[in-house]
Amino acid sequence: MYTFQREHKGFLVVLVLVFGAIFFGIVVAFTGYVVTQRQAQEASYNRERALEIAEAGLNYYKWYLAHYPGDTTNGTGEAGPYVHTYADPEGEDIGEFSLEITSSTSCGDVYAIDIYSTGYTYDAPNKTRTVYGRYAQPTVSEYAYIINSNVWAGADRTIVGPYHSNGIVRMDGTNNSTVTSGQESWVCDGSLPCTPYSNGTTLDAVYGDGDGNDLWYFPSTPINFTGLTVDLAAMQDKAENGGGIYIGPSGQYGYRLHFNADGTVDVYSVDQTYSYKGYTTEYGWQTEENVIEDDDFSSTHTIPADCPLIFVEDKVWLEGEVSGRVTVAAADVDTPGKDPSAILNGSITYADDNSGLLAIAEKDMLVGLVVPDDMELNGIFIAQTGRFGRNHYSTSYLPSYCAQYVWIFCVNWNTLFAEYIKRDTLTMAGTIVSNGRVGTQWTSNGIYSSGFETRYNAYDRGLVSEPPPLTPETSDTYQFIEWREEE
Repeated sequence: MYTFQREHKGFLVVLVLVFGAIFFGIVVAFTGYVVTQRQAQEASYNRERALEIAEAGLNYYKWYLAHYPGDTTNGTGEAGPYVHTYADPEGEDIGEFSLEITSSTSCGDVYAIDIYSTGYTYDAPNKTRTVYGRYAQPTVSEYAYIINSNVWAGADRTIVGPYHSNGIVRMDGTNNSTVTSGQESWVCDGSLPCTPYSNGTTLDAVYGDGDGNDLWYFPSTPINFTGLTVDLAAMQDKAENGGGIYIGPSGQYGYRLHFNADGTVDVYSVDQTYSYKGYTTEYGWQTEENVIEDDDFSSTHTIPADCPLIFVEDKVWLEGEVSGRVTVAAADVDTPGKDPSAILNGSITYADDNSGLLAIAEKDMLVGLVVPDDMELNGIFIAQTGRFGRNHYSTSYLPSYCAQYVWIFCVNWNTLFAEYIKRDTLTMAGTIVSNGRVGTQWTSNGIYSSGFETRYNAYDRGLVSEPPPLTPETSDTYQFIEWREEE
């Protein structure tokens, strides 16, 4: 009996020790978990506060630039970084933000200010967060279209990006972003199709059969088209004296510019063109000379990195593969009544994702007659006093030649360029700014007769934060046009 009790008591001691160890292990593990979670929460809390402090740094410098425009030295005149304390709502200093600020310039002009703000708390100074903001005036690159006239987007159109007109918009196509008009309503006068309504009917300023009407807004604030007008004289001065490329009058028909992927541009002097007629709504049938019959190589230029600007004091034909952010202008600011146009003579593509084009014509920006069946245009295209579009063409008004003579009489006339009247697709990535009505397709009694059968338009998000030099602004107010957290 005595032996049994001793063995039993020894067994209980073992059980107590085992379960005690288990319980102790659970307590230790739970305590460790609680401590770890507490540390993780504190780390997460300090990281979030560091991000808030970093964002406060961006907001601070936005305020500073509103009071001291263009100052990238925080009032010190010295290079950064610039460190500021950050106080909580109770006024206690809880951390700091450090600012690194640079300006982006082209042709001697500051077009954006880049700010890196790093924030941290005093409780965890090693837990830093950095945010980047680009501070600049918004430009036309934020839109797919800006038009200073009434406009009709047909049912075949697909438009990605904001579409704005200071006039009336008939939208029968597909819009994936806002469609805005500076007007509230209009009385249909037949200048745009009223179907199924009749002339004299009062309609909304944006109307039509498009299915994106939940994104139609009117009246919206008109975009001051005069304010978008580029100072062409200043642009010419920068090309001549500020490091750009200046090409003077040709004395003939103008120049063809062919862009190369290696960052150069070949210049050809156009000495002979075909004469024929094209039709516009504004002027009817007019003689035009936009198809080159002969040109001669003139020169090759390397586009300068510090001022990638080409100013042509004559008419230009544009084509090729653009490398880098480049601006081209066709204008004559010295000769009254002479307003050169630009002809988009072939597809314009980019060499890489860091490329972009701004093309400005003092008058019209026109898609040529002899162009690819599937044409691609990338860039910001501005018709400053005229219109962007492709004219209507008919075999009756194209040049012709005699294919067969019988004695001195021609018995077989062939029409040149007839196969180019109708083209298949036009794909555009970028922005169109046009003073006049835009159109790249023509119909007769509802039947497609000239131009491009299908059109796709999308604005280029890459040109919003990094536009080509001297891109026109749509507002005088500076704002953050890009924000991201740096890893």
